[in-house]
Amino acid sequence: MQAIKDKFNDMSAMRKAKAEAKEEEKAEKELAKVRVEVAHEVRLAREAEAAMDLHVNKAAQKIANEEEKCVHDQPAGGTLDPYASSFTNTHLNNAGTAPTNHLL
Repeated sequence: MQAIKDKFNDMSAMRKAKAEAKEEEKAEKELAKVRVEVAHEVRLAREAEAAMDLHVNKAAQKIANEEEKCVHDQPAGGTLDPYASSFTNTHLNNAGTAPTNHLL
């Protein structure tokens, strides 16, 4: 009779040990799963940051190009008057007629 009780006690202890091992394994798997998810989110964040940097650099380049265009569009005097004419015809004199050639 004692041998049967000992066998049942051993089986009960074995079930407890297996259950504990199973729980520990489950917890480790869950932790590994969370680590994978965190690594995935970190990767996505880095990609988003790189994309944002790319867009910021493109915007800065467009601004620089536009500013360069504005600087080149200004006449040599660089007038700030928005109503001033930037058109000058170097082939006309002050009277609006073609220059005369005094050598002919």
